[in-house]
Amino acid sequence: MTALPACFLTRPIAHRGLHDTSDARPENSVAAFRAAIAAGYAIELDVQMSLDGAAMVFHDYHLSRLTGQNGPVAQRPASDLSRIQLSGSQDTITDLEQVLGLIAGQVPLLVEIKDQDGNMEHNVGVLEAAVAQALRSYRGPVAVMSFNPYSVTAFGGIRSDIPLGLVTDSFEPEDWPTLNAERREHLAQILDFGTSGAGFISHNQAQLEDLPVSALKAQEVPVLCWTVRSRDEDHRARRIADNVTFEGYLP
Repeated sequence: MTALPACFLTRPIAHRGLHDTSDARPENSVAAFRAAIAAGYAIELDVQMSLDGAAMVFHDYHLSRLTGQNGPVAQRPASDLSRIQLSGSQDTITDLEQVLGLIAGQVPLLVEIKDQDGNMEHNVGVLEAAVAQALRSYRGPVAVMSFNPYSVTAFGGIRSDIPLGLVTDSFEPEDWPTLNAERREHLAQILDFGTSGAGFISHNQAQLEDLPVSALKAQEVPVLCWTVRSRDEDHRARRIADNVTFEGYLP
């Protein structure tokens, strides 16, 4: 296991970049990443998989919320996705390699691999390999995380030199309708932390007092959190979390 560098615990992490739609900086856009770099914040971004197996920097499984188009990201090839404009911006969806070239180690980078399995189970590997390939020559502080522990394990099997984390939650049924009760309970207890190869967690900021978080904290496991949206939430989260992933205000 590779330890999480100290810079991930000291620089606030801009959620999906320093985005602000009122200033033509949508989430996970080049403009949002440039703004985070200029302000000296760490960056968190998401990757989804294209039809042809490329790692695309995009949060949602579907295009509709963030673009003027419809349909799943995974049903479009990378060449098509790269021409789709993000709503309220001149920026288009970018692939991970392009974003890595922009960031170029200037600030810490936290990459979240979105679950492609649908059940947080074993059907992983293609997107993890694409992320590892994109990072093959990257120089700079970087860590990779996912809600799916099998995704974390798969990535670690390719790049054991990169710090790995689990994104964690209490997994309430209304928030995770595709997961059965047994799987939600298993994930909520963070039972895969020791076997997945993870060295840190990023937990829902509203649930930092969950017992599994306390247990890991007692073992000196680094605890990040998501997503803090005000200075009041920031203050409360830092009573437990080592660092915050933020949006909508400046820490």
